[in-house]
Amino acid sequence: MSTFADRIIVFNQQLDFTGTLPLGISIMNPFKENGPALAVSSQFYRKYYNDNHPRHLIFGINPGRFGSGMTGVSFTDPKRMVNQCQIPYPGPMAHEPSSEYVYEMIRAFGGITEFYEQFYIHSVCPLGFTITGSNGKEVNYNYYDKPELQKAVYPFIIENIQKQIDLGFETDICFCFGVGKNETFLRKLNADQKFFKQIIALEHPRYIMQYKSKTKQDYIAKYLREFSKALL
Repeated sequence: MSTFADRIIVFNQQLDFTGTLPLGISIMNPFKENGPALAVSSQFYRKYYNDNHPRHLIFGINPGRFGSGMTGVSFTDPKRMVNQCQIPYPGPMAHEPSSEYVYEMIRAFGGITEFYEQFYIHSVCPLGFTITGSNGKEVNYNYYDKPELQKAVYPFIIENIQKQIDLGFETDICFCFGVGKNETFLRKLNADQKFFKQIIALEHPRYIMQYKSKTKQDYIAKYLREFSKALL
């Protein structure tokens, strides 16, 4: 019998966007473009998801360049992959504030093994996007930042949320990182598709680290309260 690890790894391997993106926007697929991502993420999932224990989904926005864009694991930058998850990363170290927050929250929850035994984090759009900034460097771009992009990836989003649900995750409650555009989009999509009975939205880790770092512990406490509603 396959485990969550087996099914998640296959899901990651098959991720591929074949549609047409608006001019100037590029797709970011760490499992096909970044050498270490598939191997590192596969080690991660075999370590923490090698079972069929019931779990709930948490959806972020889409992968970023310095987190899952490098490691293949949502909200897990290379630094956390090595220092917290104890999984080697054979590439440059990178730091993502969102990852720092998530792993501090995970420690408060009770630890990495305990958290990932109950939850699985991915993204509303499972692949990321970049544009070239005014300084000539690539920067992250969100699926909802441009109406034409959101329209282009809408079928892809629906298809891959369903594929993740089909891996065996619970559908009574889904958690959403982001109480603005990500929440609005996911609630509307869920009203149309009836994926989940309830969606609980939480402030995005990046927002907390950038604007509310002085009250970070209050947000961690809120996360734990809300996650407790799904504990089995």
